[in-house]
Amino acid sequence: MKTGEPLKFFIIAGEPSGDLHGGKLIQAIQEQEPNSTFMGHGGNSMKAAGMQILEHTDDLAIMGFMEVIKHLPRMMKIMNKTIDTITRVKPDRIILIDYPGFNLRLAKRIQNLKIPITYFILPQVWAWKEKRIEIMKKTLDQALSIFPFEQTWFESRGLIANYMGHPFCEQEHLDENSKEFYQRHSLTIEHPLLVLLPGSRQQEIDRHLPVFLETVETLKSNIPDLQIMVGKAPNVVFPTLPNYFRIELNARKAMVAGTAALVSSGTATLECAVEDLPMLVCYKLSTTSWLLANTMVSVKYASMVNLIMDEKIVPEFLQNEMTVNNLVQGVMPLLDTKNILRKKMLTGFNTVRKTLGLPGVYQRTAKSILSKMDFSDD
Repeated sequence: MKTGEPLKFFIIAGEPSGDLHGGKLIQAIQEQEPNSTFMGHGGNSMKAAGMQILEHTDDLAIMGFMEVIKHLPRMMKIMNKTIDTITRVKPDRIILIDYPGFNLRLAKRIQNLKIPITYFILPQVWAWKEKRIEIMKKTLDQALSIFPFEQTWFESRGLIANYMGHPFCEQEHLDENSKEFYQRHSLTIEHPLLVLLPGSRQQEIDRHLPVFLETVETLKSNIPDLQIMVGKAPNVVFPTLPNYFRIELNARKAMVAGTAALVSSGTATLECAVEDLPMLVCYKLSTTSWLLANTMVSVKYASMVNLIMDEKIVPEFLQNEMTVNNLVQGVMPLLDTKNILRKKMLTGFNTVRKTLGLPGVYQRTAKSILSKMDFSDD
């Protein structure tokens, strides 16, 4: 690469959360090295940051073993097309963001191209499929972690990893306060607000939302003044909801204003903890996917909050335990602001926040990536 030529980055994020991180990382790289270009797979955030989108996250986000098998022919076509594009474009660096099923296969198949690869938001191989670390050791030029325990875990197994801090420690400005939020949705601050976060993939909505709706129906018979807010990802479709439901596209605003939440296991659980929103964690897979997952998973908890603390700070209701009765019994104490279980959970959240590092994650990550680039003349 010759001095003065634009740095060419090829970035892959296959899910909505990865797209958000990718967009902010692109902005941080551009701030430090304006002479940069970006192309790859991502979503609206990465597109808004200036990346040329080849495949959109809406077409890439797949969860569950059977679902992956069903979409395998299409994903293989995307994989081959990606390899062809990388071979032709010859980017200076590839940045992989989460999405390990696709990204690690890609890393393995393009080894011969000798293009340096950075992995940001590492595959959670400490939870399952630990053998994947062997692929990571052979293919990655740089591993950047976001969880405090990951650096030690990876390095004890022979992969150098640098802890950047977690993106949720960033102090983001919201363009309205809780009072304005309540007014916009015609809610009252005097009554409890239950936030429903059913997931960011359509298959999560299809499995979780019906149970959430039944749970709300039962809760309303006990708490008539209960208000309901649903966080909606941009790429999903909801069934017809009761007219007293409110929908919010910015889930973080709902978290800030809410009293308690029912949350699909994933990054939203950690985000709720950061925003001090007491919650129950839920998740359902297809029966086959669940049985297969149970043979592979090597951690005690599904929620990142519980994993970080290594204890059950938030209740988890997974698969057959995700019943209306369990959710009603679990969330009722959390809707009472004086309840001791709620207060204990909030104390745990305070400890979780202290482990996430200092703001400036994307800037540190961009600096670390650019420090690996060769700015000298060929």
